[in-house]
Amino acid sequence: MEYDNPFFGERLAKLRIAKGISAREMSFAIGQSANYINKIEGRKSYPSMSLFFYICDYLGITPEAFFCESTPPLPNDKEIETDDMRKELKDMIGGLDDEVLAHMIGIVQAILQRKH
Repeated sequence: MEYDNPFFGERLAKLRIAKGISAREMSFAIGQSANYINKIEGRKSYPSMSLFFYICDYLGITPEAFFCESTPPLPNDKEIETDDMRKELKDMIGGLDDEVLAHMIGIVQAILQRKH
């Protein structure tokens, strides 16, 4: 059976390609057979609701963003990595006492002055 509306499969393909991953790789990553994503993109199948949520999580988007064609392109892996590092640093800094924070500020200021 082929589904009439091409939106879902085309959107999935666009988001997957923007992320730079193969359909096979994504299929395995969400715990499915090798051709699972190809079936969806080829309008032969739709995912269950729970698998749709896994797909969105894997792509790093919300379900709402999946259906919003005006969603900006996905960040590349370097941007994601940088965001993750910033979050990790912020979490670590939150556990420091005031004296250590003052030293950290001095270190960051020195680094920034060297860059300029």
